[in-house]
Amino acid sequence: MVRQQYRCSRSGCQEGAGGEVSRAGGRKGFCGFGAIAVAAALGLMGGCRMGGESPPPPSASLLELVQPTSWEVVPSGPGLAYLGLLNEAEPWAVHLLRVELGRCELGLHVLEAPVGRGTEAGRTRVSELAARGGEVLAAVNGDFFTPEGLPVGTEVVMGVPRRIRSRPAFAWRPGAPPWMGTPEREGDSVLVLGWDVPRPSGDAVTEVVSGFPLLLRNGLRVGDLEVSDRPSFAQERHPRTALGWDSDLDLLWIVVVDGRQPDHSVGMTLPELTSLMESLGVEDALNLDGGGSSVMVFGAGPVSSPSDADGERPVANALGVLRDPGLCHLQL
Repeated sequence: MVRQQYRCSRSGCQEGAGGEVSRAGGRKGFCGFGAIAVAAALGLMGGCRMGGESPPPPSASLLELVQPTSWEVVPSGPGLAYLGLLNEAEPWAVHLLRVELGRCELGLHVLEAPVGRGTEAGRTRVSELAARGGEVLAAVNGDFFTPEGLPVGTEVVMGVPRRIRSRPAFAWRPGAPPWMGTPEREGDSVLVLGWDVPRPSGDAVTEVVSGFPLLLRNGLRVGDLEVSDRPSFAQERHPRTALGWDSDLDLLWIVVVDGRQPDHSVGMTLPELTSLMESLGVEDALNLDGGGSSVMVFGAGPVSSPSDADGERPVANALGVLRDPGLCHLQL
C-alpha cells in the first residue's frame, strides 16, 4: 500500500515522494506544523489530502493538542484512512484509523487468538490475526489478558458470547451505532449491551471487545481516570490504545500512541489520552490494553512502533476493520 506524503507552503500542499507503509509510520517529516498552520490560515488545508473521496486533514483541535512536526494521511478505499502525526519535540507518535461506520460495507470483527499450549498459549500477534482475518484491512490490539491468554473482560465473536465479565466494553453490530458501557446479564439467557444478545446461541452478528477504563461517556470525562488503586497505570506515560465514537458523523476513531521510546515517543497518561479523544470530537471513548501490547496494523503490517524489544507482543484478541458488501444485507 502506498502512502501519500505532503509538504506544505503558502501556495498550498504538494504531494511528495510516496513509499510503502512501514512500521513506525510517520517518523519522517511530511507536512511541517508551521506550514500546516499557514495553510490552515490561508484556507489551503484541502490541498493536503488526496483527490476523490479523500479523508479530511487533521482537525484544528487535534493539531493544537499534538503539535505535530509532520503528518500523513493514507486512504484505504472509501470511508477508511490512516492518519499519522509525529511531534518530534515531546516526542509523540500518534496513529489513528478513521472509520466511517455509516458506510454499510465497513464493519468490525473481534479477532481471537487460537487456543494452544506453551509460553504464548492463547496469544497471537495482531499482524498474524489480521492476516488470518480474510477481509481485514486494519487492526489494533484488544482486551487485557491473563497469563493463560484469556481476555479479562467480555468477548463476543460473530454474535456468540465467549466470555462475560462486568468490565467496560465496546460493542458493534451491522446497521446500529456502536455501544460502550458495562455489559449485564439478564438471567442465564441474555447478555444486555445496548441491545440484547441471546445466550448461548448468540445473534450471529454482534462483536464485543473489552477494555478499562471508560474515558468519556456522553462527552463527559468519567470519574475513574485517576485509577487510584494503580496510579502508575493512569498518571505515567505509557503506550496506549483506545476507541472513540462520534455519533454526529457515524465515525469511529481507533487510536494508538507509541510509548516507552524516548527518541521516538514517550506515550501518554490516561488524562492526556482522554484529551486526545476529546480533540477528535468523540462522545464516548474506551481505553484498551496498552503498554507492550499496543500496536496498529494497516495494510501489510504494523504502522506503529511497539515498545517491546521483540516488536509485537502476542495478545489474546484484536479488533479488526473489514470491508464486506455482504454486511449491507445484515442491517438489523
